[in-house]
Amino acid sequence: MLLGLALVSAPGMAQAPEQSTNAPDQTDTNAEQRMSPDMTMTTDSLIQMLELHSTAGTGAEPDSTPFGMLMTTKGSWTLMFHGVAFLNYTATTSPRGEDKVFSTNWIMPMAQRKVGGGLLTLRTMLSFEPATITQRQYPLLFQQGETAFAKPIVDGQHPHDFIMELAAIYDYRIGERSLLSFYAAPVGDPALGPVAFPHRESASEDPVAALGHHLEDSTHIADDVITLGFTHRMFRVEASGFHGREPDEYRWNIDSGGIDSWATRFTMNPGRNWSMQYSIGVLHSPEALFPEENVRRMTASVMYNRPLRNGNWASTLVWGRNQSLEDGNVGNGYLAESTVQFKNKNYAWTRIENVDRTNELLVGENPLPPGFEERYFTRVQAYTLGYDRDVGRIPHVSTAIGGQVMLYGVPDVLKSAYGPHPVTVVLFLRVRPR
Repeated sequence: MLLGLALVSAPGMAQAPEQSTNAPDQTDTNAEQRMSPDMTMTTDSLIQMLELHSTAGTGAEPDSTPFGMLMTTKGSWTLMFHGVAFLNYTATTSPRGEDKVFSTNWIMPMAQRKVGGGLLTLRTMLSFEPATITQRQYPLLFQQGETAFAKPIVDGQHPHDFIMELAAIYDYRIGERSLLSFYAAPVGDPALGPVAFPHRESASEDPVAALGHHLEDSTHIADDVITLGFTHRMFRVEASGFHGREPDEYRWNIDSGGIDSWATRFTMNPGRNWSMQYSIGVLHSPEALFPEENVRRMTASVMYNRPLRNGNWASTLVWGRNQSLEDGNVGNGYLAESTVQFKNKNYAWTRIENVDRTNELLVGENPLPPGFEERYFTRVQAYTLGYDRDVGRIPHVSTAIGGQVMLYGVPDVLKSAYGPHPVTVVLFLRVRPR
């Protein structure tokens, strides 16, 4: 099977010398086989990048982003696979922190073929985090969102569901410069927010979630999603309906519910190295602990990707905003992250965040007191620096050893609980298809 696998890359990206000399004709042929034969757009286009469907949902990154995956063909089907797994050890100096060994991971198998003049993509995404993250969370200072054992998760990040996505996508070309897309998923990613942090190239080496996740891209796992999208040249507009409640803490099952929430997103890729989006949506009863509260979410992001000689440089700016439609309380999150690959095997990255936090931090991981009203009340900063390096020579596998340090800006109201200068260290082994 592996003899039939090839590395698929976004055309035009810089490749390591050993990749560029390893059967380039086979890679180009396979890429053509999984795209409609009447495609006349150049590979440096938003439409062709979208037809790769290499991220969850229907989000876009810059055209030049290096989408690496393993691929083979079986008859009229093109089969693709990519993913990543981190084995992590984290430790912190804060009294609210915890030392722990855990794994963050996901895999994405896909299949594509031509149907009725268009391109059909069947895709699933699986995560084994329900088994590799014990106690239904891993330590992450100042993080909030969802529940574990019927209590709010505070200073921790919940695992992903076993089934992160189960989707069918149909793309139909209208002339040479337009694309009509239909996305349907019992579990999937509606058109709200940027490409989620597990799939952003700018976050590819960071093994933990962003603190602004529930302000920016937490809907990347939603139930009963339907999205209609239209793309013309560098512009794309989408509309989604979906079930607004976030997944429950039982991560092995598939949740379901009626379509009660909506979102719309506008995307523009003005050049092959740039991608921008603005989105807005209303989430019906997203939090299990506050079932009567609906939330309006707005996000905006700018992504920049630049292929380098023997490497790549990807960066993202994100703003996310939640507003309660019951009491008007507003929380904002701001993120800047960047990852540079250099000399083929080396990666260095940073993530800087400035996020609003709610008074759940004061309660900790205890049952909420009667009559508790959640409100954004303070702001926290987080600064991450990391490095890893590919090691070993396993065919079709990229293995790296690395680590990162996280420093925090703690407001006065939280210093007695967290300490004035907490530090978190994460050491990890990373494995993904090459």
